[in-house]
Amino acid sequence: MLLSIVSSSAISSSAISMVTSPGLPQYGAAVVVGLISLLSLKEVLSASEHWNRSLDSSFNMSILPLLFCFGAIVVFKVAEII
Repeated sequence: MLLSIVSSSAISSSAISMVTSPGLPQYGAAVVVGLISLLSLKEVLSASEHWNRSLDSSFNMSILPLLFCFGAIVVFKVAEII
C-alpha cells in the first residue's frame, strides 16, 4: 500500500514538472506590469520639480533588469512558436 502511494506521487510530480515551463515566462505578467508602471512613473516625475539626477539613476537601476527580463520573455515566446 505504501509503495503504491509513493510511486503514484512520484509519477504525478514528474508529470507536473514536465508540463510546466521553467524560467521567466511564469512571471511575465508581473514583469510587464512592473515595467509599464515604472516607465510611466518615471515619465510623470521627470516633468515635476522634484526630478534630479539621483532619482533618475534610481529609476534606471530598477527599470534596466525588468527590461532585460522583458526581452528574454519575448525571445522565449518567439522561440516557443518557432
